[in-house]
Amino acid sequence: MHNKYRMGFTLVEIMLVVIIIGALSAMIIPRFVGRGEQAKVKIAKSDIEANIPTALKLYELDNGAFPTTEQGLSALRIRPATNPIPQDWNGPYLEKDPIDPWGRPYVYVCPGVHRPDYDLSSKGKDETSDKDDVVNWQ
Repeated sequence: MHNKYRMGFTLVEIMLVVIIIGALSAMIIPRFVGRGEQAKVKIAKSDIEANIPTALKLYELDNGAFPTTEQGLSALRIRPATNPIPQDWNGPYLEKDPIDPWGRPYVYVCPGVHRPDYDLSSKGKDETSDKDDVVNWQ
């Protein structure tokens, strides 16, 4: 016995579904374009305004001073071997190396040029321009 009706989708039904998915994509995708860069800026701001400063304050509480520019932020991960050698280092103060969302180390200067304690910044997406920098002194 022959089955009069076959199971499956017709070409028209498949094309209709593809057109609907395409229309929805055309409406939704432009809303997400550029969000990745915004997320990276927010991560850098969070690191510069909260995460790294918290580790630096803990380091200062234990050792009486912030790491020097020469010791850098690596002093938060590994006990410095250069002067002034911290006597009460109780780290690591950070779980991972302080790398900005663009894959470069954060810039740390102590004592700071813009602030009396330290300057902390990221060069942002464009390493050559100051307009996209994320800094702790503004």
